Amino acid sequence: MKLAALFSGGKDSTYAIHLAKKLSHSVDVLLTLYPHSDDSHLLHHPNIKFTKLQSESMNIPQLIEEIPSVDTETEFKKLENLIISAKENYSIEGIVHGGILSNFQKDNFSSICKKHNLEIISPLWNKNPELYMQELLKENFEYIISSVSCDGLDDSWLGQTINKNRLENLEKLQTKFGFNLNFEGGEAETFVINCPLFKKSLFIQDSRTEWDGYRGRFEILEMKLKDNA
Repeated sequence: MKLAALFSGGKDSTYAIHLAKKLSHSVDVLLTLYPHSDDSHLLHHPNIKFTKLQSESMNIPQLIEEIPSVDTETEFKKLENLIISAKENYSIEGIVHGGILSNFQKDNFSSICKKHNLEIISPLWNKNPELYMQELLKENFEYIISSVSCDGLDDSWLGQTINKNRLENLEKLQTKFGFNLNFEGGEAETFVINCPLFKKSLFIQDSRTEWDGYRGRFEILEMKLKDNA
């Protein structure tokens, strides 16, 4: 099936593409909404402008729509515009969606897809958090934590790449503080810097960290593609 992918640059939307391809679907275009606020109810925000480099590395074209407002209705209208454009220009038959638990997101995405006679593919839906996070490492997904906003995750996690040891630490913190290990509740955001889909990995040249004592962000200022070894 020819698919478009809802794409934020984080682990979930990227891994959903990986799984869709494993299921023999083709992912022909990325759909990215670019919110200008941290308060979006639907959308991943930190470092989303660098999804252009991820798109280039995967050799998948990207359609981008900027959103000046955090109004949910506006966000869905913009998303619908992207889906219409993808259907007209890429003849897509469905959408791949990286959601895991949010019924709010899935129900609204499904409604738009039904309206436009498109299938919705959600390969991560209800995945076990521990198994999923381990699977990402086994599949050679390299990603950084780009924001944190929950008890148990402090500024020391910002910009860190998740490896086996850090995942074990996250599991201990998750047991103590009760957050979602896969960050599905918004406890943290991620950004993929390399994975099997990428022809070239992403190299962070400059960045800055913001921390207010509870919430923090790792903001990428400059980034480039480099050849994988």
